[in-house]
Amino acid sequence: MHDLVAKFIGFAGTGAIATGIQYTILILLREGLDISPVTASALGYAIAAVANYLMKYHWVFGSDEHHHVAGPKYAVVSLSGLALNTLLMHTGTELLGLYYLLAQVMATGIVLIWNFTLNGIWTFRAIGQRPPPES
Repeated sequence: MHDLVAKFIGFAGTGAIATGIQYTILILLREGLDISPVTASALGYAIAAVANYLMKYHWVFGSDEHHHVAGPKYAVVSLSGLALNTLLMHTGTELLGLYYLLAQVMATGIVLIWNFTLNGIWTFRAIGQRPPPES
């Protein structure tokens, strides 16, 4: 259990850096170029995902998966997180009329749990038991 908590703290810490990248892009595109918050958020998320992958692979999960295995899995998880983030941003800003940064904070919290779970059990195989090495 302690290992899971430590991994989550590391996941959230490196995620905070990626989130900073996403929010910076979101605000610059929204305020500077008047791009819709849903589109600006999606672009920021996609750009931040690359830095996020490298931090998670090396520092959080200390993965021994090869990049050609973990990379595509991470891309699938990131794309699902992007879809979830975009849906939540659309719901928050367009349907509920929330201020875009409030909607983004709420979306970030939900996507954090989603991504941590999927990356931990599938992408980097770091949560739970690893299968025994092949002989």
